[in-house]
Amino acid sequence: MQWQWYRFRELSIDQLYEILRARQQVFTVEQHCPYQDADGKDQFAWHLTCWSTNHKTPQLMAYLRVLFPGRKYREPAIGRVLTTEPSRGAGLGKALMDRAVQHTLSEYPKTAIRISAQQHLSRFYTGFGFEQVSPPYEEDGIPHIEMLRPAP
Repeated sequence: MQWQWYRFRELSIDQLYEILRARQQVFTVEQHCPYQDADGKDQFAWHLTCWSTNHKTPQLMAYLRVLFPGRKYREPAIGRVLTTEPSRGAGLGKALMDRAVQHTLSEYPKTAIRISAQQHLSRFYTGFGFEQVSPPYEEDGIPHIEMLRPAP
């Protein structure tokens, strides 16, 4: 496995294609949510990838992005959190979020972190210090909640 942080302009065309393909597979196809994934915010985010190096061509195993403060919320925002189907059940989601929280705190040390979480995953995110701060709302046909990890 190879973990790597990128700014948008550092991504190769092949890496960006694989990220967008995985996001479409997970969020549009698997979750049956037709929505505009290319939202104009990728250019203003850190992108965390986990690549399998066991193949001739590296395969994306896990991904998320951290939007810069002010791009979605006042705080930095973690989103588009995914593990690809062949990689699920190996603890990559936890490793992904651990890295995201640590990186975000190193970039913005005195700032809270906000997420828009699928409501059924609230217990998972609570394990990283996030607390529910909104009533449930529907986004793309799935119940969501806003969660905030208070500033240290």
